[in-house]
Amino acid sequence: QVQLVESGGGLVQPGGSLRLSCAASGSIFSINAMGWYRQAPGKQRELVATFTAGGRPNYADSVKGRFTISGAHARSTVYLQMNRLKPDDTAVYYCNCGGQWGQGTQVTVSS
Repeated sequence: QVQLVESGGGLVQPGGSLRLSCAASGSIFSINAMGWYRQAPGKQRELVATFTAGGRPNYADSVKGRFTISGAHARSTVYLQMNRLKPDDTAVYYCNCGGQWGQGTQVTVSS
């Protein structure tokens, strides 16, 4: 029913920036149903950024002030702008829409 495709990951140096994209198809787009999560090897998946019921951003404390979630409603796409990246941001980043997951995109922050 719902297909989610993440893109934009890669290798970046500490202090650098990346923008992740999540394109949704197979269902209507709702900004408050979309969110970003991440998972490092051997660690539990954690919330990065979501929307409240009112459509306002909600961030994990570890990324607050550095990451920004946004959406392009007409294109059914959600973005995650990541600035001032740190090595501990290294993880596979997953898009979630109404409880369904994309395949993930790898982000590696290293010198």
